[in-house]
Amino acid sequence: GGADGQGWKSGDLGVTETQLLERAKEGDQAAMRCLYDANVDRVYHLAFRMAGEEDLARDFTQDAFIRAFQRLDQFQERAAFSTWLHSIAVSVCLNGLRKRRREREREWSLDEVAPLSVPGPDPRPRVRDRLHGAIDSLPDLYRTVFVLYDVEGYRHEEIAEMLDVAVGTSKARLSRARGKLRELLGDMAGEFA
Repeated sequence: GGADGQGWKSGDLGVTETQLLERAKEGDQAAMRCLYDANVDRVYHLAFRMAGEEDLARDFTQDAFIRAFQRLDQFQERAAFSTWLHSIAVSVCLNGLRKRRREREREWSLDEVAPLSVPGPDPRPRVRDRLHGAIDSLPDLYRTVFVLYDVEGYRHEEIAEMLDVAVGTSKARLSRARGKLRELLGDMAGEFA
């Protein structure tokens, strides 16, 4: 086949992630593409969990990769590339959500002039929607740790490194996030006990 050094994927024999990173740092587009393909699903999944909207998640995913590739020379191989990339994605998501919230608050203050009352469809939203709504309503710091730990399966040590906080801080935020979810979900909070 045509596997003579071009178009290799991260799974191909003979090319380690370290070699891909070296090539990417030198501006090799094919290496960047491989790193992107190998990591894009998990980054998108994380962005979607934090943003709750497909369009936003796609934007945040693209921004995270652009930023990561611009800063490749700052990547220290002490950490896994995916962990470093996720810390950039978390920061992109938090900043993007903060910006969105400021824009929304400006829109809401205009809406208050002429409030609209729209009857909702069903006063009892589905369990999954309630859960997502509750997670979305957590303060950013708590939601981030909750998503990284309970949804993405990172260890507190990795989260502490991503967010540049102490391991104890990560544990405390997770505990507060779960407590808040128990309050918000009341009747269906058994899962977070």
